[in-house]
Amino acid sequence: MKPRIAFFDFSSCEGCQLQIADLEEDILKLVDIVDIVSFREIMKDHSDDYDIAVIEGSIMRPMDEHRLRKIRNHCQTLIALGACATIGGVNKIRNRWPTREVIKEVYKDANIKDNEFFNVKKTKAVNEVVPVDYYIHGCPINRDEFKYVISSLAMGKKPVIPNYPVCVECKKKENVCLFELGKFCIGPITRAGCGAICPTHGSPCDGCRGILAKPDVECVMDLLQRYDLTYEEMKNRCTMYNTGIFNPKDGMTLVKRGRK
Repeated sequence: MKPRIAFFDFSSCEGCQLQIADLEEDILKLVDIVDIVSFREIMKDHSDDYDIAVIEGSIMRPMDEHRLRKIRNHCQTLIALGACATIGGVNKIRNRWPTREVIKEVYKDANIKDNEFFNVKKTKAVNEVVPVDYYIHGCPINRDEFKYVISSLAMGKKPVIPNYPVCVECKKKENVCLFELGKFCIGPITRAGCGAICPTHGSPCDGCRGILAKPDVECVMDLLQRYDLTYEEMKNRCTMYNTGIFNPKDGMTLVKRGRK
């Protein structure tokens, strides 16, 4: 029997689901191995009978947490899809300010006090609310990686996602290091799997696939010293997708042993 799969969206642009919708003829191959029972982007049907739940978006409100827990209780396997779901994504930028100030800045004097849809809290990644079984990283996701993960699960195999830095993929493509061109790239501490698409096209990596589980701290220290960069500059480069990773309990704080 084919596994049943359902897609759900929370706070996001839904661009990662659009990547899946854009699989075109490959989506026909996908439905050969799984039954898609709910996917608002491409179909009207919906079923609460599913084995795999794919979650896009970050979690901002108590009602979101309640809905996410219900989804988790319904499925055997839960997949976080894209940067907003896997690490909180760009939505976590607002966690740098008190929630009350953010609401005031956005909605001004609008009367939203008793509306649960505007009862926002600190932004959370999916795994800060419920257990996550697998992650498909990126902003947006890599369609080939999505196909690989779903195909692996359909065949009863455990998908393996890279946990080495983007620099490895950059070197395989024989790219000139962007640090040599005077740019600040956080590829050395970012999880690979994107094919180094941004550096290959001359744009520094912003870390949309998340920071490595165990970054090579000594390597980062050497890099900062070699290019006369500071820990604060590294920290600021991580605020687009990885707000909050630099704190006293995080191993990356050890980079402070380098040049300040």
